[in-house]
This record gives sequence, structure tokens and C-alpha cells, in this order.
Amino acid sequence: MSKKKKSKNKASKVKGIDHNGISQRIMSLLNNNFGKSFSIKQITKKIEVRDAGSKAAVPHILFDLVDADKITRGSDGGFTSAQKSSNIIGKVDFVNPRFAYVIPEDGTEDILVKSENMGQALDEDTVAVQVYPSRNKMGRLEGRVVEIVHRFRTEFVGRIEISPRYAFVVPDFKKMHVDIFIRPEDIHQAQHGDKVIVTLKHWTDRDKNPTGVVERVLGKSGEHNAEIHSIMAEFGLPFEFEQEVSDFADHIPDAITKEEISKRRDFREVTTFTVDPEDAKDFDDALSIKPLPKGGYEIGIHIADVTHYVRGQNVLEKEAYNRATSVYLVDRTIPMLPERLSNFLCSLRPHEDKLTFSAVFEMDENGDVLNEWFGRTIIHSDRRFTYEEGQEAIDTQSGDFYKELTILDTLAKKLRKRRFESGAINFETVEVKFKLDEKGTPLGIIPKVRKDIHKMIEEFMLLANKRVAEFIFNKEKGKHTFVYRTHDRPDPEKLSTFSTFAKRFGHDLKIEDERVSKSLNKLMADIDGKPEQNVLEQLAIRSMAKAKYTTETNMHFGLAFKHYTHFTSPIRRYPDMMVHRLLQHYLDGGKPVDKEDFEAKCLHSSEREKRAADAERASIKYKQVEYMAISEKRPYDGIISGVTEWGLYIEITETKCEGMVRISDIEDDYYSYDEKNYRLVGQRSQRVYTLGDKVTVIVKNTDINRRTIDLEFANPDGDTKKVPARGRRRN
Repeated sequence: MSKKKKSKNKASKVKGIDHNGISQRIMSLLNNNFGKSFSIKQITKKIEVRDAGSKAAVPHILFDLVDADKITRGSDGGFTSAQKSSNIIGKVDFVNPRFAYVIPEDGTEDILVKSENMGQALDEDTVAVQVYPSRNKMGRLEGRVVEIVHRFRTEFVGRIEISPRYAFVVPDFKKMHVDIFIRPEDIHQAQHGDKVIVTLKHWTDRDKNPTGVVERVLGKSGEHNAEIHSIMAEFGLPFEFEQEVSDFADHIPDAITKEEISKRRDFREVTTFTVDPEDAKDFDDALSIKPLPKGGYEIGIHIADVTHYVRGQNVLEKEAYNRATSVYLVDRTIPMLPERLSNFLCSLRPHEDKLTFSAVFEMDENGDVLNEWFGRTIIHSDRRFTYEEGQEAIDTQSGDFYKELTILDTLAKKLRKRRFESGAINFETVEVKFKLDEKGTPLGIIPKVRKDIHKMIEEFMLLANKRVAEFIFNKEKGKHTFVYRTHDRPDPEKLSTFSTFAKRFGHDLKIEDERVSKSLNKLMADIDGKPEQNVLEQLAIRSMAKAKYTTETNMHFGLAFKHYTHFTSPIRRYPDMMVHRLLQHYLDGGKPVDKEDFEAKCLHSSEREKRAADAERASIKYKQVEYMAISEKRPYDGIISGVTEWGLYIEITETKCEGMVRISDIEDDYYSYDEKNYRLVGQRSQRVYTLGDKVTVIVKNTDINRRTIDLEFANPDGDTKKVPARGRRRN
């Protein structure tokens, strides 16, 4: 075996030179910058060696470390750490301009990556990370990106700023922390201050910023349509259907043949109606009711039979799968299906024969299900009710079908009571809608009021979803592949944090496993109509696990159902289409289908659902910012809804808008962030600001582009002059 060739450059032990100290500093530098290469000159400078003797010793010490296999020398002459590391594949969560986390695909611990070690990786990219052999000072795994496995997005939306020789696009996306360079020839028709869609073209290691090309001009920044279009583009939402998709939908026959009717159970002679929002155009569910000769009722929950029209792997099916859900922005709906299907063929419009997929129950006066049937049907709706019309019929005991509506309402209340007794959680979140003028300017914010008629429809939809899931599960004790809607138990740590927060308002939440549902329901009832209602409801929801689509037969914690699915909205949700197909397949005696294929579709649907929810929130936030920008400049009461190291989030009680009081704007003291207790503490005054504190604020600034509201504390007497903020002294 040949001996390893040793370097002739042995570092002589010159008196007065700290060889061990220099060696340790070199090792620390290279290990803490794992994977980076440094020249002798760079190392000498970075370890701050100043005297001539020590500088002369550095090269010899480096070669000694190479000979000892503690560091390596590359072909470029640079030196790197020789410690071994591993590469992990994961997805980027670019938290702020300073650092990101890479979330490993295998579910192991997140990896901290400083921005200078991110390379050209962006938020949600899939990357390979080289993990450092040792943890950082905070005990976290740390690493650097060595490869971008998959670029998640190449299109961004932002405001273009044009100079004589170049331009930059400032992205709207908050997790995109660099501006995009645009060459003059790639600006196209954009004008300074326009909102544009830009595509990344290249980004080399030498460039600080990526280079892009303007693909589409959305309009002037701040204008309603430009801002809504920018939200759509930011979240990758489609602006329209491709022509071939629309053409395919337009050529679907609308006639219902006698042969098709003969295959279905006929409900056309049974009293049937729809109940929907006033501005709804797609009616995907209807209720029928018929008294039974021996008492009780036959209740039909009839759902648009979308899969009768959307079949096979044609362009319409592919488009529905890709979109996976309809998206509801403040001023428009982005439908999953073309208008010909969603508003005409599949919409259960009154006085028209319609093809449906139904869950039919024989129920007694107590709301107990005595018998059930699932299958394809045909209906003829007798009446289209708005929620307001349906509620008025029940309240006044007059008008069309008021007796039938009243019976359904009575049954629904019994179902609801029984559900809560079984442990379902009564989340009644406060939702808002905007009164807009013809230009889209918000004239007012209107809370959505949920009345008994809303709860009645919801209860029968829940019943259908639950019984369909149970029917499939019970056929072969869960062996049949199916699409379920599941909701895990809440994380104990998050629940404990929420319990602590609720106590600040005087509410005691029991978080023991067997008592949490009942205690949460009591809390929801106690806060109804109180100023803290919206904040506590939102925080309670955040403490819960996220519901998802899956083929796993897990429970739905929030509804207290052992098995649950989504069967009732196939016009706007792709998972419901999957459920219809699978249900018919098993009704026909079909064998279990491929589980992996449907699990992948479930994951895709869950991701699309999250995208839709994020876009909807962004559009609401945009209108809230615009509304506060034009609202009266006066003090507003608010509640501290979040505490961070850079400031306090405040929810304005009157408008439900959330803004921030930045620490830099609290001038009466220097405040430090107490992360453990979710509070800011004044170093001199010991004044404390914490979650749940009631405050009075004024609007300092609004930024439509970033969709932010900057607030500052106001004098409690109403004087808007900046004064020391209100807070509590720490005991």
C-alpha cells in the first residue's frame, strides 16, 4: 500500500505565533461556511491575522490541515471544509429577506438556510440542500442550497419602475425578496407604474437580480381591475378558458333523452326547490320533501350530475382537474367549469328538468334516518329561493312552500343539536362582503349574517356528505378506495397557546382531549356579538389542523364524524366529481380502484383549495386596505391580534381590517419582543403590549401594492396627535 504523499510545506513552530489558535480559527471559518471555497488571501483577511509572522504562517498551517484531512484544496486552489455532509431534498419557505427554511420531503426537521446561501432558489422551489455537519448556535440544522430541483414559478406580478436605460419590476409577492431586472427591449408596452406579469428568463451566480421579460400589462397600479388581475396572476389563477375548452363545452348536447330518464329515479313530481345566495348563478343542490303514508318524510338531497356531462380524459375533464375548485374573489367568480355547464346545463334552475345525483333519506319526526338510497335521478325544481326569501317564509309562516321549509328547518335543528352533542365544534366565523360602486371602489364593509335558513341547508348537505362516506366505508370496512374529507385533532401546543390567549378576555378553555369540543363550543357562544369575537374565532381556527382530501379513512374532528366526504358541490369542487364517479362505480358492483392515483388527485385538490383560499384572502385584504385609505381619518378601537419582533397586528373592531403598529412608531420607550409570552415589553417603563389588549389607533399609511395598513396609537380622548401609547405596566 503506497503511503500518502505529504506536503513539503511544514509549518515551523515559530516562537510568538499562536499556531493552534490560527488553526482553530481557520477550521471555524471553513466549517461555518460549509461548501464554500476561500483563497489564502481571503482566509488571512477573514480570520483577522494582522502581524507579518502570522500572515506568513497561514499558508503552511493550511497545508498541514490538508495533510491531516481536516480541510480540502480544490482545483482552483481554494480551501474548503472536509467534514462530511448530506444532501436533503425539500421545499423552500422563504420567510423573510434574511433567511428561509427548507422543509424536507421526508418530514424530518426543517433546515435553516441564510439568504446568502440560497443561490437562486425562490419560495416554494424544490431544492437540494447540503446540510452542515454541526448545528448552529440556536441548535438548528443549517445548510446551503446546492441545486434547484424544480422551479415552482417563473411568472411574477409586480409594479414596473422604468429608468432611461433599464427597468425593474417590484414583485407583489411578499416572499419574493428581489426585484426583477428588465432590459429596455423587454419592457414592451408597459408604462412606468403599471402592474405587469413578468417571466424570469435567466439568473446566473454573478447576477444579484434575475432578468425577466414583460409578458402582459394589467393596467395602472392602484386601479381596481389591475389589482384584481394582479392577484389572479400572483396565485396562478386562469383569466379565461382556452378556446378549445369553451368550444368543447358548447357542443355538449343539452337534450335529456327518454333512454337516460329510464335509467334514473324520477323525482319530477315531488316538491323540490333550491335555496342560494341572491347573486348566485350556479345552483348545484336542491331539496325535495314528501310526506310518507305511515308518518315521517322522504327527504331528497339532489346534487347536479356534473359527471354525466364531464366524462373521460377530454379537455374539459383535464381543465376541471387542473383548476380543481372555483375561486371567489371580492368582485368575481373564477369558475372550475365553463359557464355553459356551471350556469346552464348543470345548474338546477327552476322549472327545468335536470339530471342529478341524489342522497334520499326516510326520516322520522326526530330526524332519525330510517332508510337511505343513493343514485342518479332527474328532478324539476318548483322554486328558486334566495336565503332571504326562504327565511322570510319560515318567519312569517306564509308564501310559497312555507310548510315544507318549516318542516325541513325543524328537522335540521334536531340534526344540528345532535351533532353538537356528539362533539362537533360550532365555528361561526364572521365573514365580510363589500359594497362596491361601478368602478369597484368599496363603499362599505358588510358582515355576512348567517340565519336559520343558511344552517338548514348546511345541515342537510352535511348529512348527505356524512352518509355517503359511511355507506362506502361500511361496504367493505374501508377497503374500497374513496375520497374522504378529513380533519385531524388539534395540536396540543397550539391549543394551549390559544387557551392562554382566551384567558386574557376572561374565557376559560378546557383543553383536555375529551372536553375540548364542548369547551370550544361554550367559548364560541360566550363571545358571540362581543368585540373580541372575530379575533378569537380566527385564532381558534388557526389552532386547529387543516382539513384535507385523502383516501385515508380518518375522522373529521371539527364535525365529530367518523367518516366524511364532499358529495354536494361538483360544479365548483373536483373532489366531489371524484366522489360521484367512485360512488356510482361501487353502486354498480365495481372493484376497488387504484389508491395511489386517487391519493395524488386528493393532494392536488388540497393544494388547489389552499391556493384559492389564499387568493380570496388577498382580494379581501386589498379591498380592506383600499377602504381604510378612503375612510374617515379618525380614531378606531381595535384589538391586538398578533405580536412580532417588528410590531403589533391590530384588528380594527368596526371594519374587521387588520393593520400594524410598528415598533419604530411606538416612541415612548424601547420595546423588546418576548416571544414566549407573545408580547412587547418597554425596557424603561415596563409597559406591556400583548395579545388581546384593547387599543385605539389611527391609520398612518396604506399601501395598495403590498396590501398593508400602517397604524399608530391614538390619544384615547380622540386627539389624533401622536402621544405615548396605552399599555399595561408589568406586575
